[in-house]
Amino acid sequence: MAEEGKGKIEKFNGMNFQWWKMQVEDYLYQKDLYLPLVGEKPEAMNASEWAILDRKALATVRLSLTPQVAFNISKEKTTAAVMKALEKLYEKPSASNKVFLMKKLFNMRMSENGSVVDHLNDFNGVTNQLESVGINFDDEIRALLFLCSLPDSWNNLVTTVSNSTISGTLTLNDVVSSVMNDEMRRKTIGDGISSSTALSVESRGRQNNKQNNRGRSPTRGRSKSRGKSKSKGRTIVCWNCNKEGHKKNDCTEPKKKKGAGGRQGDDEGANMVSSNERTYDDLCLSATVDDNSKVWYVDSGASIHCTPHMDCFSDYVHGDYGHVTVGNGYRCSIVGKGKVKIKLSNGGTLILNDVRHIPELQKNLISVSGLDREGYFVAFGEKQWKVTKGSMVVARGERVGTLYTLSGWDI
Repeated sequence: MAEEGKGKIEKFNGMNFQWWKMQVEDYLYQKDLYLPLVGEKPEAMNASEWAILDRKALATVRLSLTPQVAFNISKEKTTAAVMKALEKLYEKPSASNKVFLMKKLFNMRMSENGSVVDHLNDFNGVTNQLESVGINFDDEIRALLFLCSLPDSWNNLVTTVSNSTISGTLTLNDVVSSVMNDEMRRKTIGDGISSSTALSVESRGRQNNKQNNRGRSPTRGRSKSRGKSKSKGRTIVCWNCNKEGHKKNDCTEPKKKKGAGGRQGDDEGANMVSSNERTYDDLCLSATVDDNSKVWYVDSGASIHCTPHMDCFSDYVHGDYGHVTVGNGYRCSIVGKGKVKIKLSNGGTLILNDVRHIPELQKNLISVSGLDREGYFVAFGEKQWKVTKGSMVVARGERVGTLYTLSGWDI
């Protein structure tokens, strides 16, 4: 490695020639050794001065090569000749070189716990090498390729970013900015000092059921019958005492008072049913903002809609749907799911399907990816957000601090 003061050149080992060439040229200019790169002696300089200058530049270039690379140019005696030989070997736009670089770009994938900055540097390095051999990508293609190179745990963000542009055209700068902001949020969550709390939905050990039920149609246990159904696979659980075998109206235990996170059910037909429904991964919820049961927060990191308030539901099934684990390791049960209808200030109604009831959460959360799955388009910008379906604006809200909110009341 050639090094002096703050200048430093990474030794060239045959990979990323463009990066190494840029470093060498900058270093030679910094040290006033750049004239030999041209290869012609200035008229005002005598031969001996030129020879010494060229020899210094030649030494700098050679010392920045690994032995394997230096062996290929050992016969060259001038700086210009060495650079020309290296360009011929490593910068030639051959078909095999293009194929190698294209494969490297399309197979590039950031690791789950990788650094966005490091990944971006690798990405730009490959695209710049492709440009040097005549393959250019416009800015939108680069933005799309970068999104595609993110790991699966970033899928919710990819959906959000993809839906955030009204014009339908992404730019690499906007994509990188969104990804780096999300990385900062994730790191803050990991340090336990964030305004958001990361949760991941875990399975409740249903692998045995999956093995035993292989070849059968899955039963999803969504009955809301008012009768005393004895269907197979369902267990009736009392809402009042949480014991099996009877309903709340038949319970002989003292009636419980209404809790803060939910209510005693008026509809005895919404009974507890065991469910084999699949669970979700990578649920990320904003959970430490001021409490307001009528405010819903739009979360690009949430993979499902959820609320702690049972009063919100217009259609509800009580059941065991797994649990979520918050960042501090505390587990919160998903005790039901259903439909929520939010009456908006403009007179319209936003219907959220498959909303999870998690009493121990603090906030109502709308999942951007959940809206996308239901066919809605979500756009953010100018401290506002809106949901559209076709040409119709279904809902809109504003940004409060770093959070996007929707105010309304449940019907």
